[in-house]
Amino acid sequence: MNMSFPITFVPAGGLANRMRAVASALTMARDAGRGLRVIWFKDWALHAPFHDIFRAVEAEGLHLREARLTDLLTDDRPRRRNFGVPRLWQRQRYAACIYEAEVTPLVWRGFDFKGWASRPGRRFMASYSDFYPYPDALLRTLFRPVAEVEDEVARRAATFADVPTVGVHIRRTDHAEAISQSPMECFFARLDADLTAGRYRQIYLATDDEGVKRQMHQRYGGCLLTPPSEADRSSTEGIRGGLADMYTLARTGKIYGSSGSTFSEMAGRLGGIPLEVLKV
Repeated sequence: MNMSFPITFVPAGGLANRMRAVASALTMARDAGRGLRVIWFKDWALHAPFHDIFRAVEAEGLHLREARLTDLLTDDRPRRRNFGVPRLWQRQRYAACIYEAEVTPLVWRGFDFKGWASRPGRRFMASYSDFYPYPDALLRTLFRPVAEVEDEVARRAATFADVPTVGVHIRRTDHAEAISQSPMECFFARLDADLTAGRYRQIYLATDDEGVKRQMHQRYGGCLLTPPSEADRSSTEGIRGGLADMYTLARTGKIYGSSGSTFSEMAGRLGGIPLEVLKV
């Protein structure tokens, strides 16, 4: 593996988006015979350093570190908030760059990411998507929650071995697609049928909306398990709570997810369990 010029990769977006993007990038780099240098930025989309939510990564060919102040000017994603300044540095330092807005169109066109990564010279890439196929087992190798999160997951999932439990992820707040395409009626219909048929006797709910929690409690009462605290993605503790939700969902027997949610997808892939996206 050529480690002299590793590919520099910046994962973007929220928790699940970053996880799938890093797994994609590492698989691409390995297939191309290159190392991967991941720079993890704490920003508005994810208010937590990597080491505060995950254990240190031990994976061949991968070096992951937290962003430094100087990285804001050199290796951050060029955006309006930084006036595009990093692009000036990146044009000088890297032989080729792919930015997050370019990734999905390239995927649609069948772009050869491995070929791009294999060419000589330094490479820079930023993405929030799974642009390159990777095995689900890689997610479990790369992303091991810190002990506090693992303990919380164990506490939440303590009854799952004895009580058949279905996981439910209902995304709301600012997610227009989930709100319009996955209304509560879809979840009610499927859960009512499951409970009546005896397929599941317990529901684990992960949601970012307190109104959803109230509706589910009113309908399912003691069959429902959900964290008592409000969802908060603006702090490290809040991100840890979301991570605990994801890994708890991964321990259920099946997940009913929301349209357009990478969180639902990631939980299913981590647990190796079926995911059914409920939509109109």
